[in-house]
Amino acid sequence: MSDMFDFGFTAVDEDELEAVQKVSETATSTEEKLNSLYNAIIPLLNNLKANPEKDYILWPNRLAKVEQFEDHLQKIYKG
Repeated sequence: MSDMFDFGFTAVDEDELEAVQKVSETATSTEEKLNSLYNAIIPLLNNLKANPEKDYILWPNRLAKVEQFEDHLQKIYKG
């Protein structure tokens, strides 16, 4: 019987290790961006959902605020 315990690892060369590390870094960076985008958007949605019984939303300086939010999202997206 060859039921040897292999300890669950595989030997790799330096190039393979670098490739795995790059993929891992990219995945981490992407996850951080997604979390930041989510955390930026949720307060907007929560504010829009507030007081659903009211027919209108008073939003002074809407254009400036929306443009500011767009800039914020662009910074997150472009990193």
